[in-house]
Amino acid sequence: MRSDQLIERLAAVFALIVLVGGSLLVLAPFTTALLWGAILSYSSWGLYRRLTTAFGGRRKWAATLIVIIILVVVLGPFVYAGFAFGAHVHEIVALTERLFDAGLPDLPSWVGGIPLVGSSIEAFWEHVTSSNSELIAQLRTLAAPAGKWILAAAIAVTHGLGLLALSIVLAFFFYTGGEGAAAWLNAGMRRIAGERADYLLALAGGTVKGVVYGILGTALVQGILAGFGCWVAGVPAPALLGLATFFLSVIPGGPVVVWLPAAIWLYHGGATGWAIFLIVWGVLVVGMADNVIKPILIGKNSDMPLILVMLGILGGAFAFGFLGVFIGPTLLAVAYTVLHDWTIGAPTARAPESGVKMPVADESGRVEKAP
Repeated sequence: MRSDQLIERLAAVFALIVLVGGSLLVLAPFTTALLWGAILSYSSWGLYRRLTTAFGGRRKWAATLIVIIILVVVLGPFVYAGFAFGAHVHEIVALTERLFDAGLPDLPSWVGGIPLVGSSIEAFWEHVTSSNSELIAQLRTLAAPAGKWILAAAIAVTHGLGLLALSIVLAFFFYTGGEGAAAWLNAGMRRIAGERADYLLALAGGTVKGVVYGILGTALVQGILAGFGCWVAGVPAPALLGLATFFLSVIPGGPVVVWLPAAIWLYHGGATGWAIFLIVWGVLVVGMADNVIKPILIGKNSDMPLILVMLGILGGAFAFGFLGVFIGPTLLAVAYTVLHDWTIGAPTARAPESGVKMPVADESGRVEKAP
């Protein structure tokens, strides 16, 4: 090879690296929104196709309508919960100050009658209340920077909601340009995986839908049900409690942490009937939703261990921020499923049985419409 040809090839490689690297730098701030926008559009592709048919093939009209639906269903509860939290911040601060001023309450008389542990609990509580002033002083010291923490959390959540809104808007372009994106992905996978490309894509796609529908969808339903029950019972900030239920729903028994203290608060406030209603609602409606809705939504498409779901949510939040709550478990589920199939050879997820598929490209790169 002549030196001038070598220089030309090196220059071409260098230019390619600069172009690719520059493009990645430009897109880096939007990586999280792009990922979730792609996941959203793929998970709701079947609804988009039906809307396109209903609109007589007007794809932009169908994409606009489904984006509006997702904005209302997905983003709406978070925005409402944020406003509800902002409206009750002063009440939370005032309640905290009253608790500090009142000190720790005395234990009910029946606690001492609990077999085996009653006397120990009473002795411990007497020790705590005897140093009540010191404990309150320490709590006040720890609670002093609470305002800064709340402000930092509010900024982080606001940033996350902005990215969530951006991802939903970007989903519009994934809908209208889905065929081209699927053609690129399919062609790239065929170069990497050969004949197994279609199978691996179907495996990953089924897992994505399983996580979005089964885990995140169920959590969203449980959050809405818990918030509705608290609203009916007259508990303050029901939207905020519903949002907390959404995040805790991935943990077995997690929603109990929300509605049980709310029921106790109603009972101490004299609303015994509403307290009983909230307990029944939490057990029969919110609690059973996980056992009824999840199998309907997820089917048998995912067998992801619970610990990976929890790590996906926590790790995703650290890696991607607010949107990582959705992206983390999805990425872990796809990686787990594909690696499980590659190492053991038994697929843990099947291709979607609903017949809803993204369009793919044939060997020549021509786009084929999804059946």
